[in-house]
Amino acid sequence: MVEDIKKLIARTASAEIDIEVIASEKEDFGHYSTNAAFKLAPIVKKSPLEIARELAGALSEENIFSKVEAVAPGFVNFWLKPEVLQIGLKEILKKKSKYGGSNVRGRMLKINLEFVSANPTGPLTMANGRGGFYGTALANILEKSGHKVTREYYVNDAGNQIMILGLSILNKTAPERVREILAKHPLADKAVLYMGSYIDNLSNALGAGRLREEDPLKIGQRAARQLLRDIKKSLKSAGITHDVFFSEDKNLHKKGELKKALEFLKTRGVVEEKDGATWLGDGVLIKSDGAPTYFLADLAYHYDKLLKRKFDLAIDIWGADHHGYAQRMKKGVGALGIKEERLKILITQLVRLVSGGKEVRMSKRKGEFVTMDDLLEEVGTDATRFFFLMHSLDTHMDFDLDLAKERSQKNPVYYAQYAYVRAQNILRKAKSIKHQASSIKSLESDSEIKLMLELIKLPDVIAQTAKDYQVHRLTKYATDVAKALHNFYEKERVVGIEDKKLEQARLALVSATKIVLENLFDILGVSKPKKM
Repeated sequence: MVEDIKKLIARTASAEIDIEVIASEKEDFGHYSTNAAFKLAPIVKKSPLEIARELAGALSEENIFSKVEAVAPGFVNFWLKPEVLQIGLKEILKKKSKYGGSNVRGRMLKINLEFVSANPTGPLTMANGRGGFYGTALANILEKSGHKVTREYYVNDAGNQIMILGLSILNKTAPERVREILAKHPLADKAVLYMGSYIDNLSNALGAGRLREEDPLKIGQRAARQLLRDIKKSLKSAGITHDVFFSEDKNLHKKGELKKALEFLKTRGVVEEKDGATWLGDGVLIKSDGAPTYFLADLAYHYDKLLKRKFDLAIDIWGADHHGYAQRMKKGVGALGIKEERLKILITQLVRLVSGGKEVRMSKRKGEFVTMDDLLEEVGTDATRFFFLMHSLDTHMDFDLDLAKERSQKNPVYYAQYAYVRAQNILRKAKSIKHQASSIKSLESDSEIKLMLELIKLPDVIAQTAKDYQVHRLTKYATDVAKALHNFYEKERVVGIEDKKLEQARLALVSATKIVLENLFDILGVSKPKKM
């Protein structure tokens, strides 16, 4: 509907302008509203309000609007005719599970979506769940919009953190040897050993008594493989899936891909030797001791994604600690001769776990952290997923443990799921009554209009989210649909009324609501309960 209104405005204004059409939050502002008059004002040299009035006059002739209104300082508000909403309802009933899908970019894109990618140096923490659930939902949205998505996990199983993991485990049985190694090792000033019960468990699992003389790097590599197996189990239990687990050590270091990427950059004349090191802009690729940096490994990884595997777009979901690194990475990709817009980097902000009004502290290094498995066991997958997805990725969030555990309609996910169960119950009660799309012309009450208006928004919600990646839009929409259904149910009787045509129409409306909620829950990864 948003795109349809935009086309009507563009045709009426006879100008190609970047306008915004939004679904109004309040009915007083119409079903939809636009800022087109403000965009046109500097072009046609008139005031926004004057242009808004001209647009409203012209657009009121369009047969999809029951009312078009210009309001100060220059907005245009639109109200759709009931017939338009009824046509949208028929489309939902016809398309069913396919409803909401479209290709918003005009062509199918081959997209690599990398998310979670936690280092295999410890269990997945609660914070990893934010990127995990977000990445899963975003992949579903992009696929619903017609794109081909590869879900990828970058396994950072090379480098100093693996050595530190090995030293952390060795420290449990041979602390004196660890001190000796660190006294001679370049890591001496940087190494902060991992702590926590999982280190004790790894030490026992790997054979604590046999580790005393083993190379700490090999210990770390063995431990990383075990932790990756545990990470995969945690992801599976959370319903977070990946198509590819890309090993830095196996796929980049051992195949010589870092050297190839460096040589490629040299042929492009973009690197320089300085102070005994090799640089790309303000980033070091090869340190003065000859060791490659993470920056070079990341460039080799994106060379693999965008040039070797030929993805049209790479979307990376990173933690808050990578915020300052994102711009360097984009410039690095540009140095490879790749358009920077082919790399999208999304930063997940920090999460606080709050219970009883107080923060539950977490620290991976000290071993004081809440694992994702702990949270799922305490709260449940649906609530955990929905709560993470309720917040914009670029904002700090408090995860309210008490509310997430609440088994009532105060909990947003239960509120949405209860609407789905209510729709099922109504349809189950009326299973012998046929609801035909031809009867929906009788849907004209205020609550029916409001519910239909929410239902037809799904394609716009998906299309907009596929463009700007604001996944939290879908959880809000799920709540809005649920609210509209609950309001409709409280005001209108559905089954057993004298007007059988109206009964059939209302059952068709409930059926369409169930379809929209099913499609939404599938995208979000939320379960569809049969009863509550």
